[in-house]
Amino acid sequence: MDGMTAPIEPTASTASPTPTASTTPPTPTASTASTALTTSTADVDVLRYSAFTTRPDGGNPAGVVLDAAAIADDDAAMTAVAARVGYSETAFITERDEAARRYRLRYFSPLAEVAFCGHATIATAVALAERDGPGELVFDTASGEIRVETTADGDGPPRATLTSVPTRSRPADPGTEIEPTLAALGWSADDLDPALPPHVAFAGNDHLVLAAATRERLADLAYDFDALDAVMRRRGWTTVHLVWRETADPSAEGSAENVVFHARDPFPVGGVVEDPATGAAAAAFGGYLRVLGLVDGRTRVRIRQGEDMGRPSDLLLDVTPDDPRARVSGQAVPIPRTGR
Repeated sequence: MDGMTAPIEPTASTASPTPTASTTPPTPTASTASTALTTSTADVDVLRYSAFTTRPDGGNPAGVVLDAAAIADDDAAMTAVAARVGYSETAFITERDEAARRYRLRYFSPLAEVAFCGHATIATAVALAERDGPGELVFDTASGEIRVETTADGDGPPRATLTSVPTRSRPADPGTEIEPTLAALGWSADDLDPALPPHVAFAGNDHLVLAAATRERLADLAYDFDALDAVMRRRGWTTVHLVWRETADPSAEGSAENVVFHARDPFPVGGVVEDPATGAAAAAFGGYLRVLGLVDGRTRVRIRQGEDMGRPSDLLLDVTPDDPRARVSGQAVPIPRTGR
């Protein structure tokens, strides 16, 4: 996509299966409409990876700029690159210490900078692992230090595991947070799972967590883009993390992923309808589970996302009761270039 007002590509992590008339992304502001004029971005080399999948047509696409030194001080230029790429986020390495494998990483949606993005972190880590070999990486982000361990076993693409900043979670306010969000989604209180109360969870960004009572409720997502965007901007949320619990047996033997959730993440504040895989929200959800006392010993949660968009994604979330940090793992694969 070459401009922010163009339709967002369904395969680029943004399409809603049943969008309403109000799901058109907002028009650019004066500051973002002129971003391409500040610094030439035509020569910026953008790699394209899909994270939390082993297939280019699955997972969540992210742009990855391994060398953004030339535009490191130009936020408008990075926004323009992200808008041209058209994915929910593009990651930019703006500073580096190759010997220490330490990098400053910034993230931009097509509309603005985002403090932390999980799937773009996984994509960047895999791109570096493919270039320089597996091992530990350290990313300095606006949310804090993020350590990522990359591994390659020769069978499939590299795997990356990020360790989040300390998480936290608090009950959502019924009047100012839950009610207007449900109205924008077209949901009622009866659509929620009473065993999993609404919370605002944090792992670098704030996310409202709402648990659907049924898989059918989660699948039927046709929301008011502008109304939800307004609520999220007032509250400072990055996504609304909608989940449905399929399995709830953390003591099950013989299965690495013995707790299964399905998730969807509306992302109107980033100018896109929906993310098919949201690592930052998954990490925040780990903090949510921990605060609710649903973590007994080391617990691994498998999160299935993107299924209703036709871009299935697998995220593995590891949480322990005595550590406020969450660990999110996934693979990533290059997306073949199409000449853009």
